[in-house]
Amino acid sequence: MQDRDKLKDIIRRRSFREKGAFKLASGRMSTIYFNLKPTMLDPEGARLIGAALAERAAALGGDLVGGLEMGAVPLVSAAAAMSAVANRPVGAVFVRKAAKDHGTQSLIEGLAEGETLAGRCVVVVEDVTTTGGSSLKAVIALRAAGARVEHVVTVVDREEGATEAFDAAGIALHALFRKSEFAQEGTAA
Repeated sequence: MQDRDKLKDIIRRRSFREKGAFKLASGRMSTIYFNLKPTMLDPEGARLIGAALAERAAALGGDLVGGLEMGAVPLVSAAAAMSAVANRPVGAVFVRKAAKDHGTQSLIEGLAEGETLAGRCVVVVEDVTTTGGSSLKAVIALRAAGARVEHVVTVVDREEGATEAFDAAGIALHALFRKSEFAQEGTAA
């Protein structure tokens, strides 16, 4: 079984539900729900997601991967680790929802003292994308810090408007999987 198929199987078993009533982060209701945390925190799931995101970020010319806490933290960590394994290092940062009120009071974490995002290409990553709102918050913060952000890579695109929102912001959306790949195959195991 290829890595993509293995990852899809893990997502299906650990993170996909249908035939319910689920409120999404966007506020929308859905009968299909993806909670990628069980996959992202599974040893094999983390390895496979990290490798896929690292490969995609490197192919897109990314110097770093980044995203909005909380969902992006395990993603960027796994991607950075797997990029080192593949000998194509891609660093990682994450954007806090609010700046810390102590210490360095940073909004963006992962940079060492003296490092900056100025001119660096950051590929934003997300676990599940519906309307793109979470990633767009990260993009705004990263661009304000001087990063070039032209791409978002999501593990699962729910196919509910994110592509259009990103197009309007000059960003291309890349999905490892789409909701239709799961929903059209029947019920989850």
